[in-house]
Amino acid sequence: MNSIVIVCDTLRVDHCGPYHHGRPLNQVMSAEQPDWVVPTPNMDRLAKRGTTFDRAWGGSTPCMPARRDIYTGRYEFLERGWGPLEDNDLDLPRQVSGPPNQSLTWQLRQGYPVSYMVTDHFHLWEQGAGNYHMGYTGFEFVRGHEADAWRTDPVEFPCPDDADHKVERHHRNVHLTRKTEEDYFCAQVFTQAADWLDKNRTHKDFYLHIDCFDPHEPWDPPEDILKMFDPRGYDVDGWKSMVPYDKWDNHFTPEQLRHVQARYAAMVVLTDKWLGKLLDKLDELGLWDDTMIIFTSDHGTYNGDHGRIGKLQTHQHDACGHIPFIVAHPQYGQGERRSQLVQLVDIYPTVLGAAGRPCPPERHGVDLLPVLRDSGATTRSYAICGMFGRSVTITDGDWILHQSPVPENKPLYWYGHSIAKFIPYDLGPYENGRRTVDCPSWQTPTWLSDKRSDPNEYANLAEERPDKLVDMQRALVSKLLELDAPEEQLERLGLKKRASVER
Repeated sequence: MNSIVIVCDTLRVDHCGPYHHGRPLNQVMSAEQPDWVVPTPNMDRLAKRGTTFDRAWGGSTPCMPARRDIYTGRYEFLERGWGPLEDNDLDLPRQVSGPPNQSLTWQLRQGYPVSYMVTDHFHLWEQGAGNYHMGYTGFEFVRGHEADAWRTDPVEFPCPDDADHKVERHHRNVHLTRKTEEDYFCAQVFTQAADWLDKNRTHKDFYLHIDCFDPHEPWDPPEDILKMFDPRGYDVDGWKSMVPYDKWDNHFTPEQLRHVQARYAAMVVLTDKWLGKLLDKLDELGLWDDTMIIFTSDHGTYNGDHGRIGKLQTHQHDACGHIPFIVAHPQYGQGERRSQLVQLVDIYPTVLGAAGRPCPPERHGVDLLPVLRDSGATTRSYAICGMFGRSVTITDGDWILHQSPVPENKPLYWYGHSIAKFIPYDLGPYENGRRTVDCPSWQTPTWLSDKRSDPNEYANLAEERPDKLVDMQRALVSKLLELDAPEEQLERLGLKKRASVER
């Protein structure tokens, strides 16, 4: 069976039609969201053909750590942060397509399926992470998004952001290349993917990976779509395409925040529109009969929730950690929903299962094909996620715990020979397979919420419900032990004594 995995970066679950069901945003998850409805007819169209998972959580965050979860089927954030694939990583494309640097003729003769990536995600090539494309049979890189160091023409161009910020590259690239909506990056990505299907549809059990950077910032959607949410369009004072990762009222008035929210919503609508280009091609080629599609995101973003804008900066509350996850299978679960906990690490064994390839041992992911066949099948009792060196989140879908580290946030080690290049960490020398890390944590208390009554986790019940706090901490200890996480994580999180009891 063929597989297509679609990852749309920074896609909030409450902006996706299969999750908001046509309700205004402020009635879905967070009253701090605007009262408009975000139409995503193509996500709805995909959900009608597939299984929508209501309890999907990312894993490692932000962008590249989440992708390493996908590529390796293992959580990265307990061992290190943002970095490249390392020599001992059994990355997914190579598990599908075999050893790299072989001819396509050799690959097909040996019985390996073809794998291909279409992306505009510059971080895949950026220093410190630039080797995620190497395992594919082939790839297409759509140039110019965000900080892609592409065009250098010495021209005058409109740049709404600080000219010293790296996103200046984006606006220079856009000025020199964008003429119509077809030139927007998500449009190019889905068009290129559809063209690949047109030419490669006869490959048996192929794996197509589509990594679309939108709706990640910079948020500069077409003005006609923006006016669906803010009638002023771009006729506003001092708009910027990027947002600070901070409390929003340190930077915006309520009116300015609403314009930011409008630009994000418009980027979601634009991305959904061009997703339709790919779905149309699947219709045209009749590929639904032998192709599994997984549609998801790496994480969401704060957009007014908890008084914040942008991601990172605090716990992985629902606006960030909860992600859309839809699997359209040719035979199973069409138009159905599932409440089982699923995560990005599950993509790895699921794609290999669909391609008929063996899954290596010691993966953290779960093959979702049995869950698609049988609504009563199990996945995991708890999902876990976090950012390296920060708090660790665990949830059973009803309750959620964000466990903060002790004030000194030590001991902490970075495992692997690669160093931190994108997100800076103060790392010591490489010794015995690891480096010491000096990483101040967020000054945020341990947080416990009941998601059944408080989906966006506004009420911290850690003091009010000490019994449940203990239950969830025990679950976290058990999960860390199950994952064979570095033992110092228990000490760093203030759970070492509890772990000794659990053992």
